[in-house]
Amino acid sequence: MTGLWLAIDTATDVASVAVGPPPATAAAADVRGARRHAAEILRLTDFVLRRAGAGVADLDGIVLGDGPGSFTGLRIGWAAAKGLAQEPGPDLVRIPSLMAWAAAAAQRVGPAPIAVCCDALRGQVYGAMYRIHPHRVETLLAPTLGTMAELARAAAEQPALVIGDGAVHYADASTAWSGLAPIGWEALPPSAPLLLALQGREGAGEPITDPLTAEPVYGRPAEAQARWEAAHGRPLPDPSGRPR
Repeated sequence: MTGLWLAIDTATDVASVAVGPPPATAAAADVRGARRHAAEILRLTDFVLRRAGAGVADLDGIVLGDGPGSFTGLRIGWAAAKGLAQEPGPDLVRIPSLMAWAAAAAQRVGPAPIAVCCDALRGQVYGAMYRIHPHRVETLLAPTLGTMAELARAAAEQPALVIGDGAVHYADASTAWSGLAPIGWEALPPSAPLLLALQGREGAGEPITDPLTAEPVYGRPAEAQARWEAAHGRPLPDPSGRPR
């Protein structure tokens, strides 16, 4: 079997997995609830591979949702992918999770600007803006951390839609920005099939050349790391000895 890719995204409370020859999906599955990610991600992967009549050895590549989002969720998805991609294994490609959700919303509005806002707590969101074309993606605002007002000031265009749990949480600011009510995750399909749809599209993915050192875009340090660094006044040492 050639041209077969696995997609994994665990950036939010919904962990999703899909497999197929991009941009098509042959099988997909998801589970809701962040506490279930660690227990379910390998089971979901095995399920979709069996549904597609394939095994890990049949994969040409794995495309990973790159966040930003849940620190623990992203680590679980990336650890699973790195394990599956052990040498000699499939290629690894990273695509922002926010871009995948924009691709889902683009099914409604076409190549119009779409802002994606994932709730980052503390009054902030992880936000980005994209224009999704049939064969390429324009990044109008790269993933960043800030308030809704800061995102609106940084964006060069007014979005046709604002989506995500951050947009819903700050609905007034979101509506003022776009002129329309925001759309939450529950109204959008799981993101893994959208990662497959984006794989290979110009402006979408970036190869992971060193799986051992590659990390997702968390958006901000984990709470435990932030507390350690605040208490010690210096960056948390990397166990591998690499500079952070």
